[in-house]
Amino acid sequence: MTPFDLGIVIVAWNVRDLLRRCLPSIDESLRDSHISYRIVVVDNASRDGTAGMVADEFPQVVLIANPANRGFAAGTNEGLRALGLLNPEDQPRRSPRYAMLLNPDTEVAGDALPRLVRYLDSHPEVIAVGPQLRYGDGSLQSSRRRFPSIATLFWESTILEQWWPHNPWARRYRLEDRPAIGEQAVDWLVGAALMVRATAIERVGGLDESFFMYSEELEWQARIARLYGRRDARIVYLAGAVITHYEGRSSEQNLTRRQIDFNRSKLHYTRIRFGVGVTLLLRAFLLVTYLVQASIEAAKWLVGHKRRLRAARVRQYVRIVASGL
Repeated sequence: MTPFDLGIVIVAWNVRDLLRRCLPSIDESLRDSHISYRIVVVDNASRDGTAGMVADEFPQVVLIANPANRGFAAGTNEGLRALGLLNPEDQPRRSPRYAMLLNPDTEVAGDALPRLVRYLDSHPEVIAVGPQLRYGDGSLQSSRRRFPSIATLFWESTILEQWWPHNPWARRYRLEDRPAIGEQAVDWLVGAALMVRATAIERVGGLDESFFMYSEELEWQARIARLYGRRDARIVYLAGAVITHYEGRSSEQNLTRRQIDFNRSKLHYTRIRFGVGVTLLLRAFLLVTYLVQASIEAAKWLVGHKRRLRAARVRQYVRIVASGL
């Protein structure tokens, strides 16, 4: 394997048309940059012809077509190994200097990728860097994070946040107390677009495959912070690099499964970070909140308000509770 600058890993599941737009945007961003790169697409048993599309239309891309959906963390690690990382016996012949995790439902704007590479080139103290993310309509997407506190676990992405959308724990977690401009050191960045030094991956290892989907990039960057020390684990948000993220296009295909996977990963991270006691309390809280939401929807059904919608939501919440998370 000859040396190269950047390896990009994309894990895909039933997002053929979005991936068809993502891949050319990578090439366009890196064109004339003199940055050498390789792209690995790991297809997790898509049913929409994603793997065939990549093989037919992008023969330069390394394709790994899995027979089953192994999840995001395991798929990412497969891609990293295909780039020559996570294989100690292959170290003399491997070589991207940087590895990038990139979602298939993204489009790279302008010179975002060269900007990220050059930032790491000129800031050897920085371990990882990520761009500003924007939704398809151009509006800002939250991607900067502080590490979650116990209060965050209860107040962010739960029914409590629905009732109090701008509560201080969720705001602090998402760094909404700081403008999303310039360059900023953060605790961690959303993994939809994240560039990491290969030397850090050699030291820290890959993503934790006990996470199927969600929170794996949080655990990974928390592990970086532990191994390097919080002061030396420099992770930077770079607003001058912009990537559009059509968020959730894979997971929204099954909203019940999405909720279960999201909360199971949240509980798994809680167990790792805060222990069994807090995890049991959080699980009980989450199950009660879904029962509350099912009761609210059932009451609306009883009074005849949008009965088909209310019945669907009751079924969804009941299935989530039945999962036990």
